[in-house]
Amino acid sequence: MDVRIGVIYTGKELEVELPDDSDRDAIAKQIDAAVSGDNPVLWLTDRRGKTVGVPSERIAYVELGRAASDRKVGFGA
Repeated sequence: MDVRIGVIYTGKELEVELPDDSDRDAIAKQIDAAVSGDNPVLWLTDRRGKTVGVPSERIAYVELGRAASDRKVGFGA
């Protein structure tokens, strides 16, 4: 699953590829807790085991994408 995070005061986004077996609802709850102020830092671990932390007060928006296995590749109609 891809997660894109917009950061306040910068034009760049952070993109984190989470493992395909990540629980979408659990990730959404974790993001909600960070944005609501319950957690000062949003911590996510990508598919290679690298941990990324974003200060909650700097999060502008978050996009949750589909799992890589849900993506279609090819020229089919």
